[in-house]
Amino acid sequence: MNNRLDELVDATRERLDARKRERPLSQLETEASSRGEGRPFAEALAHPGTSLIAEYKRRSPSAGLIREGVSVAEIVHAYERGGAAAISVLTEEQHFGGSLDDLYEARASTELPILRKDFCVDLYQLYEAKVAGADAVLLVVGSLRQPDLERLHAEAQALDLDAIVEVHDEEELDCALELDVDVIGINNRNLVDFTVDIQTTVDLLAAIPTGKTVVSESGIRTRHEIEELERVGVDAVLIGETLMRAPDPEDAVRELTGPEDQE
Repeated sequence: MNNRLDELVDATRERLDARKRERPLSQLETEASSRGEGRPFAEALAHPGTSLIAEYKRRSPSAGLIREGVSVAEIVHAYERGGAAAISVLTEEQHFGGSLDDLYEARASTELPILRKDFCVDLYQLYEAKVAGADAVLLVVGSLRQPDLERLHAEAQALDLDAIVEVHDEEELDCALELDVDVIGINNRNLVDFTVDIQTTVDLLAAIPTGKTVVSESGIRTRHEIEELERVGVDAVLIGETLMRAPDPEDAVRELTGPEDQE
């Protein structure tokens, strides 16, 4: 890992240790066993056209505060009305201002499948996600050793959680392909310096076998960019900051999911 990613993961582990002391894994296992059937997250991304995963995101290390004064329910309702295929909820606390409470609120506010977006490095977080209502989790290859990635991916499947396995370069993509994952997320943001380049998705796509669901993440702002990504084979896009900053998130989602010529 690099220093910036180290910092993010270290903060995650520190807060995770505190949560483990407050709520033992055995309790989460009991609660998870009584949760009802999940929603088909991966299936929602495989529909014709490019699916939109709309993200609730309070702030970020690169952008600072993005939006305040609106509830999770308000934003998630707007995303659903606008035509999003799925919801992403950022739950990392220290750098992104998120929480598991946001995930619980999102679950109660929409019928769409939900991704818990965080640095998942421990089985405990998978159970947290399951109990709080997530249907999928994010596994960032750059934050995990290959054995840990394999173990968490297998355990997510055992819990009936889909997983977006996120990569940024060829080496990380090789790790994901070695594991034969179903959904590959390509993060256009470099976690070393936080620069963003959508060309990252285009460059890596050629090495991804057919049959995989590919999600392009970060830096996508317009319908034109989405259509360009669709032309090269992207199945879904994950967009947060652009939607969170929009005066009307519902209209913003509708513009991004509708034909370009309607704008």
